[in-house]
Amino acid sequence: MNTTPQGRFAFSKINYIIMLAGIAILALGYIVMSMETAEYGFGTLGLTVGPILLMLGFVVEFFAIFYKQKRS
Repeated sequence: MNTTPQGRFAFSKINYIIMLAGIAILALGYIVMSMETAEYGFGTLGLTVGPILLMLGFVVEFFAIFYKQKRS
């Protein structure tokens, strides 16, 4: 028995916007981590800032999934 109306999405528009922001943060984290090579020489950036951005991105994604707008 299907209790959800036809044509409705599982998430609202704000959830998808937050998810896109989380994906952008995750991509930035992976890009920063990839800078950890001899040619750039950013040891601190790739080893600390990159993983912090990744954790932040996963927290944003978790928040996007569970966020519900308050109904007026």
